[in-house]
Amino acid sequence: MRFLSDEDKASLARAEEKLPRTPLPTQIVSSDEYAPIPQTKKQREAEQRLYALAEKIAPKHNMSRRRFFQSPMGMAAAFMAINAVYGCALAVDEGEASDPDAAQARADGLAGQFIMDMHTHFLRDDTRLTGFVNMRAAVGRQGWNPDLGGEQTIEHLKFANYRREIFMDSDTKVALISSAPSDIPEDWFLTNAQMAEARTRVNNEAGSKRLMTHAIFTPGAPGWLEHLQASLELKPDSAKGYTVGDNTHKETARYPWRMDDEAVAYRGYELMAAAGVNNVCVHKGLWNHALDTRFPHLAPYADVRDVAKAAKDWPQLNFIIYHAGYRLGDPERALAEFEQTGRIDWVTDLAEIPAAHGVSNVYADLGQIFAQTLISQPRLCAAIMGTLVKGLGADHVCWGTDAVWTGAPQWQIEGVAPSGSAGGYASRARLCTAGRGRRRGENRDLRRQ
Repeated sequence: MRFLSDEDKASLARAEEKLPRTPLPTQIVSSDEYAPIPQTKKQREAEQRLYALAEKIAPKHNMSRRRFFQSPMGMAAAFMAINAVYGCALAVDEGEASDPDAAQARADGLAGQFIMDMHTHFLRDDTRLTGFVNMRAAVGRQGWNPDLGGEQTIEHLKFANYRREIFMDSDTKVALISSAPSDIPEDWFLTNAQMAEARTRVNNEAGSKRLMTHAIFTPGAPGWLEHLQASLELKPDSAKGYTVGDNTHKETARYPWRMDDEAVAYRGYELMAAAGVNNVCVHKGLWNHALDTRFPHLAPYADVRDVAKAAKDWPQLNFIIYHAGYRLGDPERALAEFEQTGRIDWVTDLAEIPAAHGVSNVYADLGQIFAQTLISQPRLCAAIMGTLVKGLGADHVCWGTDAVWTGAPQWQIEGVAPSGSAGGYASRARLCTAGRGRRRGENRDLRRQ
């Protein structure tokens, strides 16, 4: 994948070479998808406070600073540093940063929680897409996910490692495997048949339903209805589409579509409803202002303006908007705009749909936006969560991590508190961290769950 120009890349430095290896990232990094903003003053202050905590606590436990950062106490210290800079954004007990038993006790108390991750990925064996290798390397070596140590290769993005990181290296109990289409057949992340094969393999081994799948649909592309009909015969658990069309090769994407297009998309909904596939997932957002200029032919399809009519016309279907439509951009500016206007680009538009249009079948997936905003501006993260819960309802906000692009999702699980509803998560008035003590291998034997 090639999202940044050579000029863009020349102005950037490699995160793994320049950034400290802290439990959480101290500034936003790029996966070659967009140009990251420079480290802010608040992020720099949080970094300095975290180092000060490490220098104070690590010697008491005969730990090096690096080993402290790799421990549950280091994660707690990172959240404390964030609170010191941004205000009380995260519920963290000071004892967790200095007492390993306290950190483990919190993990033990949450060990039985049910977690369904409805947004996960891996790549096919013959993939040509190597950009995500760079993403894993960056977020691992600069400290976002400390478990991503050492060299990252394309094999880390394939099934064997996916199975390990999702079901063995995290507390995830059930996952949904997703994909992304392309106008170039070889560049689909996974075909619908490959997803179905992975589901069968995992569930047969587990002896229970641990993996679900999408059926990717591509409105407007040649033969798309026939392809969708064949995919529905594989008994997928849901369907998924990208309204910008080929998100992998935006520069040549030929088949963008609207969710409310009666002549095109509605024909697909009709097939889904007839097959009993009632959950329709649609990728929206993750689209910054620079992309408006670079890909003006796709920009009108990236936002959520077409969600309401589709939801109203198809009450028998559930429309799950991936990434909650979050636009991307400078998180400080987004927070300032929220504090002034009470709105977040595209997220607020999505959250207002039920009240404005009298529908109850619109949902939001968190995708990678929880992770991105948690480390860049936690108050914005809280604002997003609160906006979604208020507008859609806590039971209409769905947990998803976009793993394994950034490694096992345990570090994200540790950054959110369970709401108590099966398979879903919701923030409290202030974000809460949960279960920082890793329990690696807890899911080692799938049959035991």
